Amino acid sequence: MSTPTRRRRIRSAQSINLNKRSKALAGATALLLPLAAMVGLAAPAEAAASATATFAKASDWGSGFEGKWTVKNTGTTTLNSWTVEWDFPAGTKVTSAWDATVTNSADHWTAKNLGWNGTLAPGASVSFGFNGSGTGAPTGCKLNGAACDGGTTPGDSAPSAPGAPTASELTDTSVKLSWTAATDDKGVKNYDVKRNGTTVATVTGLTYTNTGLTAGTDYSYTVVARDTADQTGPASAATAVRTTGGGGGENPGGSGKINLGYFTNWGSYTVKNLVTSGSASKITHINYAFGNVQNGKCTIGDPYEDYQKSYTAAQSVDGVADTWDQPLSGHFNQLRKLKAQYPHIKVLWSFGGWTWSGGFGQAVQNPTAFAQSCYDLVEDPRWADVFDGIDLDWEYPNSCGLTCDTSGPASIKNMMQAMRAKFGPNNLLTAAITADGSNGGRLDAADYGGAAQYINWYDVMTYDYFGTWAAQGPTAPHSPLTSYPGIPAQGFNSADAIAKLKAKGVPASKLLLGIGFYGRGWTGVTQSAPGGSATGPAAGVEPGNQYYKVLKTTCPATGTIAGTAYAHCGTDWWSYDTPATVGTKMAWAKSQSLGGAFFWEFNGDTANGELVNAISNGLK
Repeated sequence: MSTPTRRRRIRSAQSINLNKRSKALAGATALLLPLAAMVGLAAPAEAAASATATFAKASDWGSGFEGKWTVKNTGTTTLNSWTVEWDFPAGTKVTSAWDATVTNSADHWTAKNLGWNGTLAPGASVSFGFNGSGTGAPTGCKLNGAACDGGTTPGDSAPSAPGAPTASELTDTSVKLSWTAATDDKGVKNYDVKRNGTTVATVTGLTYTNTGLTAGTDYSYTVVARDTADQTGPASAATAVRTTGGGGGENPGGSGKINLGYFTNWGSYTVKNLVTSGSASKITHINYAFGNVQNGKCTIGDPYEDYQKSYTAAQSVDGVADTWDQPLSGHFNQLRKLKAQYPHIKVLWSFGGWTWSGGFGQAVQNPTAFAQSCYDLVEDPRWADVFDGIDLDWEYPNSCGLTCDTSGPASIKNMMQAMRAKFGPNNLLTAAITADGSNGGRLDAADYGGAAQYINWYDVMTYDYFGTWAAQGPTAPHSPLTSYPGIPAQGFNSADAIAKLKAKGVPASKLLLGIGFYGRGWTGVTQSAPGGSATGPAAGVEPGNQYYKVLKTTCPATGTIAGTAYAHCGTDWWSYDTPATVGTKMAWAKSQSLGGAFFWEFNGDTANGELVNAISNGLK
């Protein structure tokens, strides 16, 4: 995406809470290990009575999990250091840890405090966490050589599994679930209802009605009990549910076409705005922008915004405030909550962009290693359930964008081949690509046709053809659908770009038409029609760039050309798309059998999402 609004606003390290390495899922609970499972070594009686260590599985994805130990000083004197020991069954191990030094001898694991977190005043507690592989649970827990429960009596037992949920009152968008109670020696506190492995509700009763579902879609439900000691038991047997109606297509409107929007990690637009605007029910996919490409690897773009920033109840998608100790916050957690409410939405993590494309050239020198790094980041256990694939926004392979690349025409194909091999057939793999349809232009510089066999689709950036980088004009629409007499450059329009990609063998179904939710404009313009001279860029959110939601009232459209709109107000001249021109473009996209459309980006739309709605209606 070459629009300057794609710059990143990265916070300094000083503004990031570096101690907040891991935060717990809303449904995570602490498990005080039963003494029967803790075969400890002899230890002083005062050690056993003065501190406890509890373990929680913050998240579990089948082949691995995130674990958290909490050490609490329950005595009356200061605890000056702590060491937690436990055993894992064969096949279960710690793969990475934070806030403690963790070592092992075979299946016996030892965690010791760091220099800054070893001293605990009476009543104080500290936690450390780790990512683990395998399915086992810790046993034989010792804290400073004594039993981890701080005493000598058996601990509480976890609850049993509830009965498999029964589905009733099934509609296009909802289902009622009922189950038989779990049993527990101290009593059951509540139940977590899980849809496709993600907790969607915590209830005290034995029924729950799940709403906001998609018609004609398959879901799987389980229920987990929690007791009064906040221990969770095993999940119930799964129940498969398919909502009525619909055709199971990608689009909520039933067209089967893709309606994808870019969500940036630096703007004022929040995930909750997707709900309040009504856009969440209209879109099918989100590209989360951006991750960086550095030193041959995919890397985090902005840790604070991505997964550390806390949201209040008013800011949160589900009206529930973040807590300081949850394992995931930031946009990632909000996207997780959005997907729980709108399960039809798929989210891809987009890497690169105009500012961060300079690292691709180095990365594609070893595409296998690059793919592995991207997979490891996207599938990080802390947020693996948030993302359904990866989008690569390289501007531009074997050509020039902000920087110039000389990696050769085959680099895009080699990269996509390695990515598909690593991500497999079930993850989405896409790319945002140039829409330069000129002879010998950027589309001819790289093997987009050869790479197409590995991708799900291309986001063809059919905007930013013209703008105030030509400060004196001529004025021209930045997103023309077709050519027109007097266009400043041949091949700089959507129709020519799509035709060139088809000629290179890219299936029409793998091409998405791009829509910009912003305008580009000049000032010092006296001519209303395109082609006039100017004195420089018009004032906007950036010089020569302004959101549609602003322009629709400050400089309403006065004409159309080549399937898009323009406006002349005073001495300013702007071009942008309106709901009407979006409708024209969607009709054209359908006539070309394209896979759908995408847009840059949500923040440019109105509060009621009128451009998103125009795309959705136009694709039906």
